[in-house]
Amino acid sequence: MTTPASPKTATDNGAPVKAKGLEGVTALDSGISFIDGQAGTLIYRGYTIEDLARNASFEEVAYLLWHGDLPKQSQLDELNAQFRAARTVHPDIIDHLRHHTPKDAVPMAALRTALSMLALYDEEAEDMSPEANARKAVRLTAKLPTLLAAFDRIRKGKEPVAPKQEGSTAFDFLYMLNGEEPGPAAEEIMDAALVLHAEHGLNASTFAARVIGATLSDMYSAVVGAMGALKGPLHGGANIEVMGMLLDIDATSADTKTYIEQKLADKEKIMGIGHRVYKTLDPRAVILRGMLEGLSDEKGERKWLEMSDTIRQTVKDAKGLEANVDFYSASVYYLLGIERDLYTPIFAMSRMTGWTAHLLEQWEDNRLIRPRAGYNGPRNKTVGPIAER
Repeated sequence: MTTPASPKTATDNGAPVKAKGLEGVTALDSGISFIDGQAGTLIYRGYTIEDLARNASFEEVAYLLWHGDLPKQSQLDELNAQFRAARTVHPDIIDHLRHHTPKDAVPMAALRTALSMLALYDEEAEDMSPEANARKAVRLTAKLPTLLAAFDRIRKGKEPVAPKQEGSTAFDFLYMLNGEEPGPAAEEIMDAALVLHAEHGLNASTFAARVIGATLSDMYSAVVGAMGALKGPLHGGANIEVMGMLLDIDATSADTKTYIEQKLADKEKIMGIGHRVYKTLDPRAVILRGMLEGLSDEKGERKWLEMSDTIRQTVKDAKGLEANVDFYSASVYYLLGIERDLYTPIFAMSRMTGWTAHLLEQWEDNRLIRPRAGYNGPRNKTVGPIAER
């Protein structure tokens, strides 16, 4: 009997490659998305993000990420029917949000807990068959907007609004959030924002999901872990900080350029600027800026656009860094009347499609993800009597 060959290890002059934050390390192969950081290109399953944001709905993109290509009309109709039927959440979970979740809870923390609770009411939670996992991906994507809208209304002393179970994900979410049907422009912008945030390669939350999934833990456990990673301000929480900065500039009537130059002089990080992968303007930021410009003209309120453009140019001139997806999305959501602390949960609503797509891909040919750590601690220590320590 032959011994299986050991997996190849990336080496540098015979030693394992070590990179802080795994920067530049290719951990695995994936057919889901492609990013060219130098050219500023993002592709989902072969389609550019610009093409998808302008010509495909969020539901079409979800199908694309899960199945590898865009749906035919009959396939899209079937998926939409599945989404609409799955939006309702078990009343026990709504009761938990109403009676056992503090009104001042951080939305991402409340959502993380509610997301975990969904597993308790899913008969297929422990079923790891490909068919069951595909159905769970649909249910998770359908139910997250319902959970978020219910939490926001409950904390404001309002009754949750049940999903209409009609229309798009963007339509039903805005309806549940505000208690009234959104206009066509608001629905279109929300839908495009969901498309833009749906997938982005092996980012921190997606990698966390795949690491958990690689242990053959269930889909719910994996996406809860991903939610925990997304909560961090260096990942999904950056757009909250961007809007906070804009509001601070506005409240203090500060000159935007001077304000940013002082922050740079104080070596403070400008949130929404710079990216670990993109070395040029994030292609999603280009689309979001166009959305912001249209919204600003529609509402007769261009100050957020003008402030954002000034910040972007000031940092680019000083540091050579460009805007990322969080930079303009903050103002877009603000002009849509969405609370600042809901920005990251909305990111999660969209990214659920990417997380679950990566889990489905991981389980097609699973291998435990288990990198090594370079040891830099002491050696040759011995245990002495406790009285002499």
